[in-house]
Amino acid sequence: MKNSKTNIGLVGLGLDTYWPQFEGLYERLCGYQEEIATKMSRPDIQVVNAGIADNPVKAIETAEMLQKQDISILFIFISTYALSSTVLPLAQRLKVPVILLNIQPASKINYEYINNLGDRGKMTGEWLAHCQACSVPEFANVFNRVGIPYDIVTGYLQENFVWEQINAWIDASRAAKGMRDNRMGILGHYYCGMLDVYTDTTLQSSTFGTHIEILEMCELKAYRNQVTSEELNNKLQEFSTCFEISPQCESDELERAARTSIALDKLITAHDLGSMAYYYEGYAGNEYENIVTSIIAGNTLLTGKNIPIAGECEVKNVQAMKIMSLLGTGGSFAEFYAMDFDDDIVILGHDGPAHLAIAEGPVKLVPLPVYHGKPGKGLSIQMTVKHGPITLLSVCEGKDGIFLLVAEGESVAGPTLQIGNTNSRYRFACGARYFINTWSKAGPSHHCAIGTGHLADKLEKLAFLLDIPIVKVV
Repeated sequence: MKNSKTNIGLVGLGLDTYWPQFEGLYERLCGYQEEIATKMSRPDIQVVNAGIADNPVKAIETAEMLQKQDISILFIFISTYALSSTVLPLAQRLKVPVILLNIQPASKINYEYINNLGDRGKMTGEWLAHCQACSVPEFANVFNRVGIPYDIVTGYLQENFVWEQINAWIDASRAAKGMRDNRMGILGHYYCGMLDVYTDTTLQSSTFGTHIEILEMCELKAYRNQVTSEELNNKLQEFSTCFEISPQCESDELERAARTSIALDKLITAHDLGSMAYYYEGYAGNEYENIVTSIIAGNTLLTGKNIPIAGECEVKNVQAMKIMSLLGTGGSFAEFYAMDFDDDIVILGHDGPAHLAIAEGPVKLVPLPVYHGKPGKGLSIQMTVKHGPITLLSVCEGKDGIFLLVAEGESVAGPTLQIGNTNSRYRFACGARYFINTWSKAGPSHHCAIGTGHLADKLEKLAFLLDIPIVKVV
């Protein structure tokens, strides 16, 4: 994506009546806001700190300024008590999700210090520097009545919880923007008969903002026909660097997969794609069979570069994979393989693509004598997801539209199938039997995306930003 930074707005709210009454209060509150802005800053984020709006006129001017900055989310720091007539025009004009920061400068007021100041004016000014909570119900009341979406972060400035929440909102906002900016390719067609996989691409675009580009197999073939010997050697070197290549892989198969990988790279570049769903069969022996049976290695490399690729033309799942990728947690393509009732675990995997960054040990490139349920043979990926906390994500289409389905679990050690597929063992706190029943009844397709770490909180925030439901299996 050309513009990788996400612009987030930060504005403080106060009351101009206070400034001449309490010396130093305004400057002190500006200092707290500057500290918040500094701690929000990071390379992928542009913080637009609009200062403190302390009356309705200033709020309108601030909104007009922020409108020009293309912010994705607005953080409102309640610096002290402020009027709801100040916050309303700001939120109404910007029309972006609002997060109220009810953040005190300290975990509690220093009662002894304030009470010993000996001047009730100074005492009041000191209290007003800690008076953030006063406006929270007032703002919430107005937002509820007007229908403005918002949430609240409550705590104090140096509290880890507060910054976990703020960073989660920033991550979710960055993911939402990434989905809006993303260009997804669809190459080929659905796997015939997988009714759960079929999707409404218009609904996907309108919900996530994703542009969908329909691609042609003949274009991919043309790129493949143009591969040079230098490109081929470079790609084979990349294979050697990224994969543990099985000695059973024949040189002809490696070269065949490398040529297809080069062509895929060119297709992605030509259309400026950030993700792709694909599948193709055609009539037996058709000229594209050489491509689709040598595609897994190249698609795994792309997925590892955060350009997720989903097989079987699973558009919904490549959306889930892209979300995981934008959250920096991988996003491997998977489906349910089996259950181990003795160990109370669920096995998930696929013949690829996988995400290299979340592998437990090396990612192996191995030959398959047959692609089960598909034509031909070729190379595939053998990989286990890194042991530790994981999250499953499915982008679902139900009768009422799109929703997210999420579950947190653990990738655990133990025996896996060495069949040239990505497969791992997952344990869920609710138990394997309850998990599979509850997950299935929610209505996903049989595919899902796997990412490392526990991400339900960030995904809840993303669902809020997208204004779609989320279902959690716990």
